[in-house]
Amino acid sequence: MRYRARVATSETASKQPITMLADRVLAQQSQLEGERRSRAGILIPATAEVSKRLVWAEVTAVGPHVRAVKVGDKVLYNPDDRFEVEVHGDEYVILRERDIHAVASERIDGGTGLYL
Repeated sequence: MRYRARVATSETASKQPITMLADRVLAQQSQLEGERRSRAGILIPATAEVSKRLVWAEVTAVGPHVRAVKVGDKVLYNPDDRFEVEVHGDEYVILRERDIHAVASERIDGGTGLYL
């Protein structure tokens, strides 16, 4: 499911703050979605389709009922379980907290011991 929403803005309108509701998370994907290299050094082009690949995004806002994610964290999610929105020319994704598979943050919460 991919849905796109476009927020209409005019040049004279001032920016309004966005408040996320319930368990929603607003995140922005990295702009580095181009070519990448595998661990073996193989160049994978940006046009290559990889099925069931999870992606990372940085959290920019959270709703009041979100417990495990804070602004500035990186979250791992399935790109098929998202809603896309454009705000003032920037692309964001809206996720439910339950659709997030992992969180990478600077905080030490007694996690698994894995580091990114």
